[in-house]
Amino acid sequence: MAEQDKDKLHITLHVYDEEIGVDVKRDEEEYYRAAAKLITERYNAYAQVFKGRKSDHTIALMTLIDVALMYQKEHAKNDTEPYDNVLARLTAEMEEALKEH
Repeated sequence: MAEQDKDKLHITLHVYDEEIGVDVKRDEEEYYRAAAKLITERYNAYAQVFKGRKSDHTIALMTLIDVALMYQKEHAKNDTEPYDNVLARLTAEMEEALKEH
């Protein structure tokens, strides 16, 4: 248990106008801080345009959609399944051709 606690770290993240305490793995701290910064930057951008015209809740949802869209685009770029399928098909064809000779 004590060993597991050494891998954890309690940090406080500043997200928009709130301080949020979270327990994170030590090796993930920089990702949490970068995520909080990204969320704050995106929220501020939407709040600058829509504050007073949209609710804080709607602005938060717009921010979530923006960040999720970034994630989905990046995830799609890293999708190797189409390449894996082509490689598997080519490998099978080569193995079949080698069997014939």
